[in-house]
Amino acid sequence: MSSPVDRSHWLTIFALTLLFVSYNIANAGINHLDIEDNEFAEFEDFDVEDVVGGVASDQKNVLHDHEEPSTPEQDKEAAIADEDEATVETEDNEFEHVDEDEYEGYEKDSTSKPDLKLNEGPKITFAQLPAHLRSNWESYYLELMILAGLVLYFFNFFLGRSKNQRIAETWYSAFKGPLLEKFALVGDDGKLENSQPGLMKESENVYLLWCSGRTGCEAVLFELRLLKRQDLVAMVMNLFRPQQDQVHVKVFMNDSDMDTFVMCLAAKKTANRFVREMADISVYCPEKKSAVDKFGLPANFVLMSEIGEASSTLLDVRVCSLINNIPEVIESIHFSDQYSGPKQTEDTAPSKMPEVKKMLIFNFNLPLKNGKSIVEAVEIIRPAIMLTFHCIDRVKRFRLSKEFKAKAEKNRQKVEEAFLKSTHAARAEAAAARREEKRRLEKEKILQDDDPEKQRKWEEKENKRLAKKRMPKMKAIKV
Repeated sequence: MSSPVDRSHWLTIFALTLLFVSYNIANAGINHLDIEDNEFAEFEDFDVEDVVGGVASDQKNVLHDHEEPSTPEQDKEAAIADEDEATVETEDNEFEHVDEDEYEGYEKDSTSKPDLKLNEGPKITFAQLPAHLRSNWESYYLELMILAGLVLYFFNFFLGRSKNQRIAETWYSAFKGPLLEKFALVGDDGKLENSQPGLMKESENVYLLWCSGRTGCEAVLFELRLLKRQDLVAMVMNLFRPQQDQVHVKVFMNDSDMDTFVMCLAAKKTANRFVREMADISVYCPEKKSAVDKFGLPANFVLMSEIGEASSTLLDVRVCSLINNIPEVIESIHFSDQYSGPKQTEDTAPSKMPEVKKMLIFNFNLPLKNGKSIVEAVEIIRPAIMLTFHCIDRVKRFRLSKEFKAKAEKNRQKVEEAFLKSTHAARAEAAAARREEKRRLEKEKILQDDDPEKQRKWEEKENKRLAKKRMPKMKAIKV
């Protein structure tokens, strides 16, 4: 029978074992709830077990220190009890039920190692972000250049638009008084009630001014074509291909106030462009002649004239002296009773003669370069604007002689015949298409009719027409 010391020893071991098991059960329940949130739960269990085991062993050692020395039989029984507690059940082999002959390449003794890659989470890659702007300016050169370009473009836009507006307003204020003296209505916008007469803004660099109410002409259009100062790209291109601010004056003449002639005085470069592009000049007066010997004009001007009498009469001493005084202002002077605008391309060739108008067209340069202010440039161009009114009166009074009048009419008749000849094939095809369409509609109408007699008569008529068309043409000779 066991002594009281042995009994107390076993009670202490049982109590510590029960405390250890209960602690593990409670800790396992807590770790089961947080197993998805805590990836290191299994390691924490081992840490707790080690701590608890260490505490239990320390307490056991303290108890043994206070107990009396045990006998050999008691030591043997304690060793057997410790072996029973230390026995660990091994898991059965999960492939024990597998038949070795059923699967090829299966080895019973081989132990499968778990694939650690399956338990690994997704690989996280971090983007290589550039350093902060204050510490790494080199990475933002492109963005800074784009931003600077946008700022420069918008700054140039507002600056150029305001300058073009100042030029237009200065020009209008300088010529408003003379225009009111020459015309009954200045600043007409085409409406019945013009509440705000004045310049009309067509775009940021184009301004229009309509004037009407003068004898000898229907209306006059003043068009200010300024440089595209609001466009930075256009200003950069202007450095390579310089252009100038211009004032275009278009005078719409009455049919009875202008005779039949075409003439043009222009600078050489402008004259070459007119011969290529303008329909009336390329047809009636494509030949360029020097204006130095006959009229005493600068060498950079050339004359293109259909009737010599018209050019010698209209380019009088007053006109020639004004051109010699301001040759940099005069770009072209174009008088035409056959004005139809630029030439049409071959793809869009019209089937009838284009509509023509009797017009006087003046192109003047506004000399704002060479350090001149806007007011100075407007004063320089003032004689050229006054020249237009002188030319209107001269053209109204001028009449060709009978010889040159007949020559001009003959030229227009030749142009019309050449145009009809060039469009004959196109007109013949159009006429054939119209006849074929007419026959098709007639045939559909006969077929829709229920009367067989009408259908028979129509077929006989059609057969006769086709037979006559197939017959060779014969000439009748009288004997």
